Amino acid sequence: MRIVFMGTPDFAVPVLEAVVAAGHEVVACYTQPPRPAGRRGRALVPSPVQAKAEALGIAVRSPVSLRKAEAQVEFATLEAEIGVVAAYGLILPQAVLDACQLGCLNVHASLLPRWRGAAPIQRAILAGDAETGVGIMQMEAGLDTGPVRLEERTPIARKTAGELTAELSAMGARLMVAVLGDIDRYPPTAQPEDGLTYAPKIDKAEARIDWGRSAVEIERQVRAFSPVPGAWFEVAGERVKVLDADIVVAPVLPDGIPAGTVLDGALAIACADGAIRPMLVQRAGRDVTTTAELLRGFPIPPGTLV
Repeated sequence: MRIVFMGTPDFAVPVLEAVVAAGHEVVACYTQPPRPAGRRGRALVPSPVQAKAEALGIAVRSPVSLRKAEAQVEFATLEAEIGVVAAYGLILPQAVLDACQLGCLNVHASLLPRWRGAAPIQRAILAGDAETGVGIMQMEAGLDTGPVRLEERTPIARKTAGELTAELSAMGARLMVAVLGDIDRYPPTAQPEDGLTYAPKIDKAEARIDWGRSAVEIERQVRAFSPVPGAWFEVAGERVKVLDADIVVAPVLPDGIPAGTVLDGALAIACADGAIRPMLVQRAGRDVTTTAELLRGFPIPPGTLV
C-alpha cells in the first residue's frame, strides 16, 4: 500500500519499521517538530520517528498544525491509500482523514473505549487494571471514538510503563501489519457503549509521592511513572526518583508514626496502611542505582521524614 506514516515517540518506531519491512511504500512521515533538549534546552533534537524515517530514507514533514488549508492540501497531494498513525500528538482534521482513500488507522494502546486519550498506559497502571492491550482503530474526528478493526490483550501484572510501552508497541506493529495485509478481513467494529474512560496527559505534579496514600497506590504510581517522569520524594533538599519498589509485607509500624517516615536501614518508608521499600532509585543528575548503593553514599537513617 501507499502509506503516509504519522508518529512521534519511541512507541511509534517499531510500527514504522514493521510497515516498511512488510513492503509497503511510505511516501512521507509526519512527526512533531524537533524540540529543545538537554539541561539548558538549547539543542533541537528530532523525534525518534524522525530519526528513524531519515535513516530509512523517508521524507519527513513536521507541521506545527494540520488545521491550515495549505497543510491539508500538501497532505492530499501525497495521494496515499491509507494513513498509519501511532502516537502522533496532533489532532487530525476531517480533511486529513478524508484525504487517504481508505482513511487513517491508529495504533491505540488500550482496550477501547477504556482509556481514550493521551496517557492510556500510565492510567491503566494507576487504576490497577488487570489487563490492557492494543487496538487498530479506524480514525474519526472524535477523540479515539472510531471503530476497532483488530485488538489484542495482555496482563499488566507488575510491569512498568516502560516495559508495557515496549510490549504494546511491538504488539501494535504486528497487528497493524496484519490489517494492512488484508484490510477486508478485519472489518471495523463499533466500540462498546459501556466502560468509557479518559486518560488525560500526565501532569508532572502527579509524580510526587504522597506517603499518605496506600502502599498499593504508591507501588502503582512508581510503575506508572517508570522510567519517565519518575515518581519521586525529597530528602535533605534533594529529589530522589523511585523507579522500582516493593510493598513491605505485614510491616510492624510504631503507634502514631507519620506517613513518610523511614523505618529501617534499608529504606522502608511508612505510608497510609503499611510501607514501601524503593528498590531502584535515582538522585538528580546521577545514574540509576539500587537502594543499597544509594545508601552507601547518601545515608537516609531511620526516623528521617521524607
